[in-house]
Amino acid sequence: MMRYYIVDAFTDQPFGGNPAGVVLLGSDAFPNEELMLKVAAELRYSETAFVRILSPREYHARYFTPKAEVELCGHATIATFSLLHQMQLAKGECLCHTLAGDLRIEVGEKVMMQMATPRIVATIEDTDEIYRALDVTDYQPTLPMQVAYSGLSDLMIPISDVTTLNGLQPDMEAISAITQKLKAVSFHVFAFGNDGYTAHVRDFAPLYDIPEESATGTANAALTHYLAVNGAIPPQGDFAFLQGEAMGRPSVVATRITTDGNIYVGGTAYVLATGEFNLARI
Repeated sequence: MMRYYIVDAFTDQPFGGNPAGVVLLGSDAFPNEELMLKVAAELRYSETAFVRILSPREYHARYFTPKAEVELCGHATIATFSLLHQMQLAKGECLCHTLAGDLRIEVGEKVMMQMATPRIVATIEDTDEIYRALDVTDYQPTLPMQVAYSGLSDLMIPISDVTTLNGLQPDMEAISAITQKLKAVSFHVFAFGNDGYTAHVRDFAPLYDIPEESATGTANAALTHYLAVNGAIPPQGDFAFLQGEAMGRPSVVATRITTDGNIYVGGTAYVLATGEFNLARI
C-alpha cells in the first residue's frame, strides 16, 4: 500500500489554491523512478511530491510531473510541510534535501521555504515570437524579458495590465517549443495592478503537460528576484502575488527577500483528501 494525500497549497479553503499530490514514505527508500512517475501520472496533478522522513527535522523530497521528474516544486513543498505540520510530524526550522539543493523551511501555521539561490539566466532580446505565442501585439515593455532561476528556470514576461493578463489566449504548442529552446519550464506572465498585490501572475508550462498552474512557488520566487534586480521592488521585504484568477482558483503566494539576499516562498495549505494505492503485485 502507498498512501497519498491531495493538498491545496497557497489557500486555506478547499478547492482553492494549487493542488498537489503528496506521498509520505516514512523512513522507507524511494520507489523506483518508473513507479513514482506512474503514480504522478495517475494522480494527474501538475506535481506530486514523494517525501522521506529522515529525522524529526530532516526530510528528502523528490518531485514528479505526469511526464518527468523536476528538481523542485514550490507549491508541492508548501503542501508537504503543511501536511506534515498538521500530522504533527514537522515543526519549527526544518531541512529538506532536493535535487535543487538543501532548503531551510520554517514550519508553522504558515510554511515559508527557502528557495535555491536565485539568478538571472538570460536576457531575451527578440521578444516578438514570445508575445505572439500569447496573442499580444503592439506592446513595448518597460522591463526586460528574462529567464530567471530559483530552483527552476522560468521566463519572466511583463504584460501591460491585469485585464490583458486575464484575457490572454496562449498558443500552447508555440509555448512548448519556445520553452524547450530556452531551457525554461514555463512562461511566467505578470502585470502590476496597484491593488495591494506585488503583481498578478499566470504561469503556462505545456512542455511539462501543465497548460496553466494556479500557484507556482518556484516561479514566483524567481519573479521576486527578477523584480528586485530590475528595480521594480525593494531589495528586501515581504511581497504577495495573486495567481489563478483566470482559472477560478485564486491563490496568494507570499515571498520574502531577507537581508542576506535569500528568498523564501510560503503560504498555507488545505488537506483535501487522502487515499491508498494497492501496489501489492508490483
